[in-house]
Amino acid sequence: MADDADAPTAEVVTSPALRHRKLAFTLIAVASLIAFLAIFALWANRQLLNTDNWTDTSSELLENDAIRGQISIFLVDQLYDNVDVAGSLEEALPPRAQPLAGPAAGALKDVAVRGTNQLLDRPRPQALWEQANRRAHTRLMNVVEGGGDVVSTEGGNVTLDLKELLGQTAERVGVGARAEARIPPDAAEITIMESDNLKLAQDLVRLLKASAVVLVLLMLVLFATSIYLASGWRRRALRAAGFGLLLAGAAALVARMLAGNAVVGALASTESVRPAAEAVWSISTSLLVEAASAALLYGIVAIGAAWLAGPTSWATSIRRTLAPYLREPRIAWGALAVIVLILLAWGPTPALRRPLPALLLVGLLALGVEALRRQTAREFPDASREESRARVRDRMAGMGRWVRGPAAHANGNGALGAARLEQLERLGRLRDSGVLSASEFEREKTALMEPTGERVVM
Repeated sequence: MADDADAPTAEVVTSPALRHRKLAFTLIAVASLIAFLAIFALWANRQLLNTDNWTDTSSELLENDAIRGQISIFLVDQLYDNVDVAGSLEEALPPRAQPLAGPAAGALKDVAVRGTNQLLDRPRPQALWEQANRRAHTRLMNVVEGGGDVVSTEGGNVTLDLKELLGQTAERVGVGARAEARIPPDAAEITIMESDNLKLAQDLVRLLKASAVVLVLLMLVLFATSIYLASGWRRRALRAAGFGLLLAGAAALVARMLAGNAVVGALASTESVRPAAEAVWSISTSLLVEAASAALLYGIVAIGAAWLAGPTSWATSIRRTLAPYLREPRIAWGALAVIVLILLAWGPTPALRRPLPALLLVGLLALGVEALRRQTAREFPDASREESRARVRDRMAGMGRWVRGPAAHANGNGALGAARLEQLERLGRLRDSGVLSASEFEREKTALMEPTGERVVM
């Protein structure tokens, strides 16, 4: 009868908890998916839609040997397509040598490509390349963001104009200023966006700009809500959130790899172009890798925090060692301040290099430290610095014995036995003074004897 009477009560008690657990894990799963989408939205906003960042990316593109080689080929091809190089050489040659102008123009093409490659490695052409990319990106963003009457794509396209670099190439080849003046205005232009695609581009830009902030905030709210609902098992919820961030970061890197294979396959018409296409994709998605790596790092930190608060012997030992120092606010918060300053100076993730996200991360770190302080205060209210220092010394001595190995132990067995006797005596004094309970004394004594299995006769 007693069992029958208790059954409904157990069902009433466990059912809401079970529902909360399912809801919390569902929120974590949704937040992890949103984190995956947020990585791509952040990348698009920071690298594709930011003119300064895109200009910096264009500089990295030109610094790559494979890309610079393909740009050199493009410029020389444009020169030969728009300028009668053979005719210009014929004008410069004496009458008897003029029949050689055609063969000379053909032979000069490979030389011109190598010369243009060297030219693009110099500061002046690199500055022209950056200016051309900045102008094109600024015009593109004015168009897709609705820049008013100043910019219009009616009957035209947004292009990357490399005519100034083409002029530098003409001078390098030596076709003369008159030939350079005959280069058409639309020569050496690379179409970035056609006017027919304006509506689609505007919709995509509006979506990406809005989604970046919304997705990040929604992800944080869902993670925080799931941990709040996990009353009694918040450590496991935090660990699950960490694994969710790990999965999101890893999935973003895999998606980048798969998309890169497709994009490079579409762009690389020949094998000779493939290295340049791969370099373009790698450099253009460098901030995507940075965002995905940040998600991986945050996931590792969350999992590490959940482990540190857990019941494992190593985690418990670490908390016991830190307890007397965490109990003193000036030590705990002073150490946190030093860590924060190091992180801000280092900036291992993009968020730590921006004021508002950095402030949010510092706040979360402070909450974690405060939670650890309260946990260690409950678990080890009487922990002393002397005990912590002795524990660290014992750990270091144990590590030293492990590094030296069995041979060192065989040679120094007597010394190790004496050291253990001293450690046991110190443990006995800590037990007698009340610092260690009887169970803690037995656990520490067992751990002390584990490395070599020696028995000490008391």
